[in-house]
Amino acid sequence: MLIPLMRTYLAPYKGPLAVVIFFQLAGTIANLYLPGLNADIIDKGIVQGDTGFIVSTGTVMLGFTVLQVICTIIAVYYGARTSMAVGRDMRAGIFGKVETFAQREMTELGAPTLITRTTNDVQQVQLLVFMLLTMLVAAPIMGVGGLVMALRQDVELSGILVFVLPVLIFCLSLIIRRLRPLFRQLQERIDDINGVMREQIMGIRVIRAFVKEDYETERFRDANHANMDVAISVGKLTALFFPLVMLIMNVSVVLATWIGGFRVGSGDLDVGTLTAFQAYITQILMSVMMATFLFMMWPRAEVSAERITEVLETEPSVLAPDDAVEVTLGEGRIDIEKASFAFPGAEQDVLHEIDLIARPGETTAIIGSTGSGKTTLLSLIPRLFDATAGTIRIDGHDIRSLHPENVWAAIGLVPQRPFLFGGTVASNLKYGRPDATDEELWDALEIAQAKDFVMKMPEQLNAPISQGGTNVSGGQRQRLAIARAIVKRPPIYLFDDSFSALDYATDAALRNALRAVTADAAVVIVAQRVSTIRNADRIVVLDEGRVVGTGKHPDLMQTCEVYREIVLSQLTEEEAA
Repeated sequence: MLIPLMRTYLAPYKGPLAVVIFFQLAGTIANLYLPGLNADIIDKGIVQGDTGFIVSTGTVMLGFTVLQVICTIIAVYYGARTSMAVGRDMRAGIFGKVETFAQREMTELGAPTLITRTTNDVQQVQLLVFMLLTMLVAAPIMGVGGLVMALRQDVELSGILVFVLPVLIFCLSLIIRRLRPLFRQLQERIDDINGVMREQIMGIRVIRAFVKEDYETERFRDANHANMDVAISVGKLTALFFPLVMLIMNVSVVLATWIGGFRVGSGDLDVGTLTAFQAYITQILMSVMMATFLFMMWPRAEVSAERITEVLETEPSVLAPDDAVEVTLGEGRIDIEKASFAFPGAEQDVLHEIDLIARPGETTAIIGSTGSGKTTLLSLIPRLFDATAGTIRIDGHDIRSLHPENVWAAIGLVPQRPFLFGGTVASNLKYGRPDATDEELWDALEIAQAKDFVMKMPEQLNAPISQGGTNVSGGQRQRLAIARAIVKRPPIYLFDDSFSALDYATDAALRNALRAVTADAAVVIVAQRVSTIRNADRIVVLDEGRVVGTGKHPDLMQTCEVYREIVLSQLTEEEAA
């Protein structure tokens, strides 16, 4: 997975890659010349007392050193820019893919792991790309070039490498083999920590209300310790890398010095040649250590690449067909015929052959006991889920034959848990229609019964809203979410239990004000509160995922026992009548 992923995201940067390779090649070749020049200075300059040769050769060495430094700086600069650009593109790719996911994919993958994959996993691949561009090019050139130069210095001494290199490669491969499963566990442990942390932050009020701080602290401690245990196992293995390499490197230098010393004493080998050979053997082993360092990072980056690729290759369940045409849905007619729905892997359907219609200028209400499928049914209209059977039409078009964007553009949705984005009151209200004027925003706020509390804010429309709307109350959050839908002025309004946090007076005032705005639009309301929907033009009663009654309030009181039970659980006989 790692190589195809890198190939895909490195493809647009062939120019910078060529620059990196060229300057890495030039810098490494310059570095390979230095030990040979040093040997010449010792053998031809110092031994023979030729000061002029020492100065001239030293000047050449200084020039090669400057060249190496310049080439390294340029290569590292372009390598860093390229790797950062790859990380940026990868994060953008994951984000863009997640934006296409329907509710089904979001539920299957989960928010914590998506966050980890977009941040930590991308960072692992990005770091590996940087190390590849700054080390991998230099390592084989230095290793092969050092071997050639060592053979040029002395073939007999080079026999040490025949023993040293296989031992080093064998030892390191054993460590790398054990690292890969540990790195996968480590990424999964990070997912667990993110999941626990996210849940605790979102549920902090519940935790405090039930005095569960100690329990949640223990949960986080368990997740944290599990991550620590795997990280320690990884650390123990990686800690062996450099001592092992340094040990073998130093043993090699000692062997070369020991064997070379006898030959120097016998006059069979020059001191400069021995010094150069020691430098080359160090360079060869350094190249192996660089490659080893990359191989040490490779398993974790490979695991991260698999997790990234899993997201990128996940096909959204809600897609436009190839022959989809661009349409503008402006009437607001909804027809649901024999629609059924089952969650993936479920043994039975949540919804069974639902029939429902909603017409412009009418209010259609959906009511039922908890778990009867009201929210799921409402979610089928904007294609948050696709029905597993039956058809859903808007303005006569099967929504599965349309671009999802065309469907969403025709709908103003107020979800059961209203969410506000970090920004201001105005930026949240303009979310569905960026060109809305301040006057339109104030009108929407007035209709949503939110004008009073917004006017009391010091900055009014420019008042800050924290992420999720946590700096306003639940009722204020609901009213701002309703105002956001009103600003959009769509032909279809979907309210998913959107009035539950409002008191009865505010609820009644808001619904009364909505009539003028929604006079030409279809309104579909999911509600638990009977007073919210009793005057609806059409009431659909659900029970265990089936429609058990459709009609107006008086009729249903006479013909639908389920509806009657719901009403009488909230109202007296006199109030219900």
